[in-house]
Amino acid sequence: MKRREFVGLMAAGVAVGAAADCCAKKGKMLFGCCCGPDQVPMLKEIGYDFWEWNGASAFIPTKSDEEWKKHRDEKILSAALPIRSVNGFLPGTFRLTGPNASFDEPLKYAETLCRRADEVGLKTIVFGSGGARNVPGDICGPKEQKPLPEKGVQQYTDFCRQLAARISDLKVCVVIEPLRPNESNIINYVWQGLQIVEDVGSPRIQQLADLFHMIMGRESPESIVQAGCRLKHVHIAEKETRQYPGKDDFDFSPYFNALKKIGYSGGISCECGWPNRKDKDAFYAARVKALAVMKKFAGQA
Repeated sequence: MKRREFVGLMAAGVAVGAAADCCAKKGKMLFGCCCGPDQVPMLKEIGYDFWEWNGASAFIPTKSDEEWKKHRDEKILSAALPIRSVNGFLPGTFRLTGPNASFDEPLKYAETLCRRADEVGLKTIVFGSGGARNVPGDICGPKEQKPLPEKGVQQYTDFCRQLAARISDLKVCVVIEPLRPNESNIINYVWQGLQIVEDVGSPRIQQLADLFHMIMGRESPESIVQAGCRLKHVHIAEKETRQYPGKDDFDFSPYFNALKKIGYSGGISCECGWPNRKDKDAFYAARVKALAVMKKFAGQA
C-alpha cells in the first residue's frame, strides 16, 4: 500500500484507533535519556523522568531466571529513576527477512525479554533492529538486482503478529521504529510502521516516532497526528549531527506541536550524541540543556 492510499484509509476511519482524538488521557510528556545505570543518578538530579537502556543489557534474555533476578534487583529495581523503555530489541544475528529467515529463536528471545520487561513495569520496547530486519540482497525477483522490500515487510509483519500472540497477556508495548533509508531498506517512515500496526491489530504492537529519522527522511509531522494514540514512544536528536537537543538549535516545534495535538503523554528519549564524558562539566551541561529544550518545545518549561 502506498502512502496516499493509507492516508485515505486513515481519513475515512478504516484504521481503528489512529485518530488524533482517541488519546483519552491527556497529560504531560515525559523526558528521558538512553544511557546505562551509572548515569541515572545524574538524570534524576537534573530532573529527567526516566531512563532508557539497551534491551539485551537490561533483560539479559539468554541468561537464566536466577541470573535475571539478581541483575534485576541490582541494576533496575534499585535505580534512582524508573526504566521506562529499552532499545536494541533483537541482535543482528537473527534473520527476520529473506530466504533464510527463521522465527523460532528470535521469538523465544523476544518473548523472554518482553516478559522480564513486563515484570518491572516497562512501558515500551523499541523494535528498530535494522540488522535483523533488513532485507538481504538474495531475496530478489528473477530480473531484480535489488532486494524486494515488499516480501521483507510481509515477513516482518508475520513476525510481529506471532510475537503479539505470544505476549497477548502482557502490558508492555513493542513499538515499531522507522529508520531512515540509509540504515534500513524497509519501514523508513512512521506511516509505513502504522500499516504494520494496523495489519497486526494487537495492543502489544504499537508505533514509535524518531524525530531524527523523520527529519532526515523529510517525513511530515502530520504522520504523528495520523498515528494518534498508536504512538507510544518518541526518540529525539538534532538534525545532521545527531547530537543532543539544543546543540544545533534545530526548530523541533512542528513535531512537538503535532505531539501536543494528539495529547501525547508518553516518553521522549534523547537517543543522540553527547560531549565526551571525560569533560564532566560539558557532559552535565549538555544533559541540562537537552531537558530544557525539550520542555520548551513541549510547553512544559
